Amino acid sequence: MATKIDSVSARDRLKPRRAPYWHKISTGCYVGFRRMTADSAGTWLARYRDGDKQPSQSLGALDEYPAFERFDRATELARAWFSHLNKGGTTGKDTVKKICADYVAHVRGEKGDKPADDIAGRFKRWVDSTPLADVELAKLTRDQAKAYRTRLMGAPVVVKGKERKRAPDTINRDLTALRAALNLAFAEGKVTTDFAWREALKPIKGATRRRELYLDRDQRRAFIESATPDVAELLRGLAMLPLRPGAMAGLNAGDYDRRLKTLRVGQDKAGKDRKLSVMGATADFLAKHAQGKAPDQPLVARADGVRWNKDAWKHPIKDAVAAAGLPADTTAYSLRHSVITDLVVGGLDLLTVAQVSGTSVAMIEKHYGQLRQTIAATALEQLAL
Repeated sequence: MATKIDSVSARDRLKPRRAPYWHKISTGCYVGFRRMTADSAGTWLARYRDGDKQPSQSLGALDEYPAFERFDRATELARAWFSHLNKGGTTGKDTVKKICADYVAHVRGEKGDKPADDIAGRFKRWVDSTPLADVELAKLTRDQAKAYRTRLMGAPVVVKGKERKRAPDTINRDLTALRAALNLAFAEGKVTTDFAWREALKPIKGATRRRELYLDRDQRRAFIESATPDVAELLRGLAMLPLRPGAMAGLNAGDYDRRLKTLRVGQDKAGKDRKLSVMGATADFLAKHAQGKAPDQPLVARADGVRWNKDAWKHPIKDAVAAAGLPADTTAYSLRHSVITDLVVGGLDLLTVAQVSGTSVAMIEKHYGQLRQTIAATALEQLAL
């Protein structure tokens, strides 16, 4: 006769033992209860018969529920696991930390070391040391994902010993990285539903601000002329090409083909190489900086020959901003925004703008689409008889 585990009184009468007591839910599907000592709460399990294989899954003590509810809760969890297996899900017990590591490896293989290292750093700071890290993916709940989001939004950042709130768009980048890792695991069948994080880890609405600080040509010229000679060359390059500052700093002398007048821009943030054809002053600028350098040397370097990075240009650029009388929030990135703005207002189609800028058409439309209204108004005016 089958042993009953569906009531508190029935479980209290069970003899403590290592082997679980099993209750059949349906053909090949069982929910189990194990109590090793008489005074323990016991733990719940699920077991699935698949030919000669009988994979099992721990469901935990479920002691967050009243004792009289635990059988029903265990049955619900067991049925969800059986459904997971029937839909092609794996029997692995990957934790959130493990699937984050898998995602970093995936990005490294698809997009290279730079974006993979950035994502790995985000996971190290905001996932690995949290309670979420050790949660098994199949057991991840919406409440746990929401709790993670709340902790992330409340965590301050420390700059020079002082705490400040993290910017919403920065939080979004961390949320997006975790969502992407979870979505990859979902796509690979490690879990059969994304319910736990689909809503809980959505980006903060309205966090990404439209880029509004535009520098006209005179302001750009003043910016360059107010900088030290080596910083001025970095800024000059950014005023000629719609590159991110990090991409400009990452260029090597070998990336410029003087014969074909083409510049190869590495993986950058977009994740893949692209080539830009140049001419005139831009070609002369690139040729001058590539002249006499080994292919792996920085194309635009500091005065000491070392490659630029954001820590090296941060303060010299602030000094140049102040000396030129520009708005205090002007940065190296302001030049990229200004150059893209000129391309859009100049009538270049958005697909080409996106391609040369190393971003998507959707992002160009989001941040610069409103500028097309002026072009459209001008075109409509020309229709007047």
